[in-house]
Amino acid sequence: MELRPYQQDCISTIETQPPGSYLVQMATGLGKTVTFANLPRHGERMLILSHREELVEQPRKYFDCTYGVERAGNHANGEEVVSASVQSLVRRLERFSPYDFGLIICDEAHHAAANTYRKIFEYFQPLKLIGFTATPNRGDKIRLSDVFQKIIFQRDLRWGIQNKYLCDILCKRVDIGYDLRAVHTRNGDYAPGELDEAMEGTADAIAQTYREHAAGATLIFAVSVHQAEEIAGRIKGAVVVTGETKDRAAIIEAFTAGEIPCIVNCMVFTEGTDIPRVETVIVARPTQSESLYAQMVGRGLRLYPGKEQLVLIDCVGITGKASLCTAPSLLGLDLSNIPARKATEIQGDLFDLPLKIAAAGDCPESWIRNVEIVDLWAQEQKYNTHDINFFKMPDGEMVVSLTDGKSLTIPCPNSLGLVHMSDGSQVGMQEAIDRVYLELLNDYADCRQLWDLESVRRWGKAPATDKQVAIIQRRCKGFDTAGLSKGDASQILNRLFNAPKKKGRQSA
Repeated sequence: MELRPYQQDCISTIETQPPGSYLVQMATGLGKTVTFANLPRHGERMLILSHREELVEQPRKYFDCTYGVERAGNHANGEEVVSASVQSLVRRLERFSPYDFGLIICDEAHHAAANTYRKIFEYFQPLKLIGFTATPNRGDKIRLSDVFQKIIFQRDLRWGIQNKYLCDILCKRVDIGYDLRAVHTRNGDYAPGELDEAMEGTADAIAQTYREHAAGATLIFAVSVHQAEEIAGRIKGAVVVTGETKDRAAIIEAFTAGEIPCIVNCMVFTEGTDIPRVETVIVARPTQSESLYAQMVGRGLRLYPGKEQLVLIDCVGITGKASLCTAPSLLGLDLSNIPARKATEIQGDLFDLPLKIAAAGDCPESWIRNVEIVDLWAQEQKYNTHDINFFKMPDGEMVVSLTDGKSLTIPCPNSLGLVHMSDGSQVGMQEAIDRVYLELLNDYADCRQLWDLESVRRWGKAPATDKQVAIIQRRCKGFDTAGLSKGDASQILNRLFNAPKKKGRQSA
């Protein structure tokens, strides 16, 4: 297979690194499997680790050497390349020598901080450990700096689209009326059985979404076989594809030829299937997993003659506190601070969404709720925020508003969980927070009432004063001030009078 220039660049970059562990970021659709399959092995054996069992067989077609599988009832037997399920291998380490593999590839490397991975990494002694990931996980969610030394190569979704390797994306949101508030989270995503039950009765709305918003050859992701069949039964000419479907190749061929207008599938086309003809992807399978969401969207990112763009339709509903992945997730953006009434504004060209999200979040509801969001984030990550009144931006940047439009900021961490500071150093998020706290104590003690949450909490439970309410009503037309506390009003006024001005921002 002839490699694309950036794939060859990636291989060359890996080759020039000394022994160690490194991370590669490559967007879905840019061919990370082809890339690592073409890495020179220099006479050493290669181990490929996959998080999901269905991915273990996928790389086989790219190798022309012996290929073993370590998963379930399959066992490797000295092959040059071994592809393993992490869940199986972690229980079978005694079958291997620590020095069996000179090169270890960790696919979906954003999972590499999990204990199962760590146990495998601690056992084997390869010359190089290379992690590949497609998703733009921010370092405030995961910490990979204990696994990988540095990020050595990056080609993200924006780069792929701008360089014409992937197609443009037009994003739409359609509320189909589901309610996931009672659905539990297991292993980082919605519990399958409960999710299927919660999605019951949505087939009509999904079929209507297809008729009103889809363009051209359409791929729909359903939550279950039952739901897939219900949806397809409401769309003329639609075909269902499940794990039991025997003639998938023929169905894909007919779909590509335009003979089948719509395929409704249940967790079949999430990985590795090449169907460039896809012009619309409808995500009717709610997920909290950024990697799964990126894989679903990735089925429609390939270029195809006459295809101008991918129409990406997110089927949304009520989710409660869980973070549902939608189009902004492709850019690592978070919608948790956006009021529900403004979420419908987050549509259009993918790269226009950041500005729309910023505009939608620039409102009193977001400013008040932000305290809760920062508290939850700090608890989950076990960070000590020193009660700093941080404002968490959709891209993960942390901002402290000061007087006269000035602010201190902590940039969004990279995928290793490291923050690039203004002095050129890279530190963990906790150290970055500690630095901001010391700077606030030393240089901004005179405006502590703005940046110290404890100061606000001491007097903020009482009802907002008439003066606070009058200013807010004058400056925030239409905002309901009924029941507003002093503390909440203070948060609003803080943002109104001291919101950071882009030119006045100072990095910590």
